[in-house]
Amino acid sequence: MLQNKIYQNYFLEIIKTFFIIVLGLSMIALTVRAVNFLELIVDNGYPVSTYFQFSFLNLFGIAPKFIPLAFMISIIIFIIKHCEDSEFIILWTSGVKKIKLVNLILLSSFIVLLIYLLLSTFLTPFALNKSRTLLSQDQLNSFLPTIRSKQFSDSFKGFTFIVDSKVNNEVENIFLHDTGQNLKNFSSNASEISSTTIIAKKGIIDNRQMFLINGQIILSRIKNIEVINFEQLNISLNNLTTSTIKKPKLQELSTIDLIRCFSKQIKNTCDEEAKKEVIPNLIRRLILPFYIPVISLLCSFLFIKNPVIMRDKFLIYSSSFLLLVFTELFIRYTGINYQLGITYIFLPFILLVIFYLTLIYKLKTTTKIHE
Repeated sequence: MLQNKIYQNYFLEIIKTFFIIVLGLSMIALTVRAVNFLELIVDNGYPVSTYFQFSFLNLFGIAPKFIPLAFMISIIIFIIKHCEDSEFIILWTSGVKKIKLVNLILLSSFIVLLIYLLLSTFLTPFALNKSRTLLSQDQLNSFLPTIRSKQFSDSFKGFTFIVDSKVNNEVENIFLHDTGQNLKNFSSNASEISSTTIIAKKGIIDNRQMFLINGQIILSRIKNIEVINFEQLNISLNNLTTSTIKKPKLQELSTIDLIRCFSKQIKNTCDEEAKKEVIPNLIRRLILPFYIPVISLLCSFLFIKNPVIMRDKFLIYSSSFLLLVFTELFIRYTGINYQLGITYIFLPFILLVIFYLTLIYKLKTTTKIHE
């Protein structure tokens, strides 16, 4: 009963440390990315609520990337901490075999593996697809935040503009160029107009409305150009759509859709070129998590006695980190090289067996762990 209680406390300690590390790393990365997401408000005019929703949903895309690293750090911290505090000596002297602790760490790795699979297979694609859906909705709150003095802006499809100065909602020396039929009602036959250019001395902006004073409308037709002078002009900007990418990317598609794409059931979007990207995405979601138990066994080599303990620790740290680098580096080429893809799929299972059998053999030859 006492041993079971100890194992339970150890298990909870590993999982708790893991969650703290992965949450901390994810929040740091999200904070950095959230700064880039500010362009949704500044450049594209989305409301603040959309910015926060989009940032929160992207957390589900960031967290899985840190899971293997966070678990490796949590295992190393757990082993080193208890070795330095000599807590494991009590277990060894009471007859507890080291392989039981290895099995405990391996069990915790399978729990983390299931968490990773749940996120990468279901939650992450759903959250990222939901975030893309937010951007696809017509949520232009106000045209004013997208305006910056003396800077060309093409944040909207087929619509370019620049102003000389901006004070509150008043602008001066306005230049608008529309090639996407966003500005209508300037001609009885809008289909003949290839582009519309508006130049004005002053203007006032109110949400999606622009009130211009003293300017010209230049209508470029196929055969001629028409110039219309005006003293006052009210323009509706309701037809503007942002140039933000709104079509879901491969990593934002559901796992079922990726499998269908791989099996060529979706012919329009899944050609041979797309297949090269589908394979790494599927492997990342379904195979990469199985490297987590391998990392746990590699870290468990810290239980093995070695005369040169610092070199032993450094070797295990570097080997674990290099394995993480390997899993991230080579996964990108699995869609290009067939042999590399097959090797990547079967390698974690082969390493799992090799490392576990090696640990059993090595731990039988040791009687205590180095401090």
